[in-house]
Amino acid sequence: MDPPPFESINESGRAEVLFVCDHASNILPSSYGTLGLDPEYLDRHIAFDIGAADVTRRMSQALDAPAVLSGYSRLLIDCNRQPGHVTSIPEISDNVEIPFNRALSEEEVAHRQATYFQPFHGAVERSLEQFSVRGVIPAYVAMHSFTPTMNGYKRPWHIGILWNEDPRLAEPLIEVLSAWPGIVVGENQPYSGRDPEGYSIHTHGGDRGIPNVLIEIRQDLVDANHGVEMWSARIGQAVSTVVSCLAPFELEDH
Repeated sequence: MDPPPFESINESGRAEVLFVCDHASNILPSSYGTLGLDPEYLDRHIAFDIGAADVTRRMSQALDAPAVLSGYSRLLIDCNRQPGHVTSIPEISDNVEIPFNRALSEEEVAHRQATYFQPFHGAVERSLEQFSVRGVIPAYVAMHSFTPTMNGYKRPWHIGILWNEDPRLAEPLIEVLSAWPGIVVGENQPYSGRDPEGYSIHTHGGDRGIPNVLIEIRQDLVDANHGVEMWSARIGQAVSTVVSCLAPFELEDH
């Protein structure tokens, strides 16, 4: 039996933080096989954000915070892309062709959105509603990871803090994380939180006026258990410090 399209953990967590992992899984529904790919590709970054789910789970437990994780690979449908965008169901990812994503019918696109994309984001919305019932405006923290190199360029950042219009979380997080010796923190690097094709922090955070940030971790730092433990502790401590100093939050006009 195929797993559900999302995983909700620590739903009754009391921290004023919601962790979301949009690219948590490399699983595909059994009926899709490997989307025509060699199975080895499902262990690569094109299929999921390596290490991001493990870090998210550890921080959820350590901070007593709810978390929602995607249940399927972004190759099936990307939960952090606007539906209908060319990258939502990619035909090519990092120069790798995805055979079963080519020339999809409108019915198949609608099916993937309704069956895999919408249930995940519905779970995020329900978690946010639980905060509202408690009278809490949470910090929305999306967890991702990035490859050490891209197009031959060795990325120097250990961690990236991505944000769009709301600096409430991003600026203090950059300050706290940069205080760690030897850590290189990128602001809107290696990607930008202002990219309009993104979905998660814009829809659930910015559009609602909720403080939001997207955290990227370099994958070679969290592809082994000891790295996951260390970086979960570092980022979790930073998030906890920032939220405890700034909460309670208010909705921001937009």
